[in-house]
Amino acid sequence: MSTPAKARDPYLVKSLLHASKLLSAFQASGETLRLRDVAARSGLSKGMAFRLLYTLEKCGMVEKTGENQYQSCIRPLRQRRFRLGYAAQGADDDFSRDVSEGLAAAARADGIELICVDNRYSPKIAQRNADLLIRDKVDLVIEFQTDENIAPIIAAKYREANIPLIAIDIPHPGATYYGANNYGAGLIGGRCLGRWAKLHWQGEVDEIVMLELPRAGALPRMRLTGMLVGAKEVLPHLDSCPVTHLDGDGQFAITLDVVRKHLRTARSRRQLVCAINDSSALGAIRAYQEAGRFEHCVVVGHNASPEARRELREPGTRLAGSVAYFPEKYGADLVRVALDLLNRKPVPPAVFVKHHLVTSDTVDHYYPNDALMAQTAI
Repeated sequence: MSTPAKARDPYLVKSLLHASKLLSAFQASGETLRLRDVAARSGLSKGMAFRLLYTLEKCGMVEKTGENQYQSCIRPLRQRRFRLGYAAQGADDDFSRDVSEGLAAAARADGIELICVDNRYSPKIAQRNADLLIRDKVDLVIEFQTDENIAPIIAAKYREANIPLIAIDIPHPGATYYGANNYGAGLIGGRCLGRWAKLHWQGEVDEIVMLELPRAGALPRMRLTGMLVGAKEVLPHLDSCPVTHLDGDGQFAITLDVVRKHLRTARSRRQLVCAINDSSALGAIRAYQEAGRFEHCVVVGHNASPEARRELREPGTRLAGSVAYFPEKYGADLVRVALDLLNRKPVPPAVFVKHHLVTSDTVDHYYPNDALMAQTAI
């Protein structure tokens, strides 16, 4: 006796059923598949898969990224949820907080679980945090720690655990670098100093002060190298100008102290101050104010932090500018790079952010919402 044929569902739209099967072939956000992969995963013939992909591309639901390569524009409904580890630099400065908040928001938007730890600017804590994230079996780690000396140790831990690594601002061996184009950012800041000195001091400079962060290593130091080169591009005679190197450790209080000590013996009247970041820049400005030598300096910082933006809005400020890194935008980019790595898409070894010079004239253009945010805080 033959088995009765299964009754056909009269309400079922087969074309939509096939399209649903095809879209289900994309199992992770940002995943790129070849036509044959889509056909194999969906169980459809290559001919039908091609026609559906062509139609869905016209509808804006699929994007063709190459010859016979496709990417879904719709987040997969049953995709595997990635778990990313994030070792934050610390919670004590606005730059780190902006990076952390932007990354958390981007992870939520992409349905990614973010496991967060805080390195608290400590090499020992950073190494312990690496062990914690490895025990947590995260799929990828985003590392934000400042000490170059322990970067190889941390990178080796993740490499042995077969966990991909993205390093923010400080290179780690074998990791994908994300962050500043330090030399390029330095050139922008140095040219700003040179132009300011040319306009206000007729190009006469007695001393160049470099506020450094040695423990961060060679790559961030290129920021200061770029500043020196940029200033000399505008004022070539600076080749014969004395250069003073001070270790402010990138921190306001330490920079304030070392610049105070320097000013007790320095007799130069026109000083260009190249700061590794805004905390150093503002610490230097405070030291010049306390010494009654405010008019003897002009300073450029890096990061365009909220404190630096407030200073730029002060009448008569000696902060000529700050090179912006826009840490509030890091999050979305970091998630995109992380997903590309996890989906085995090609990723360059270094992904640089775009930099812009923020001055008293342009601060409201780049950060028009600062006044609104200040009112909200009050």
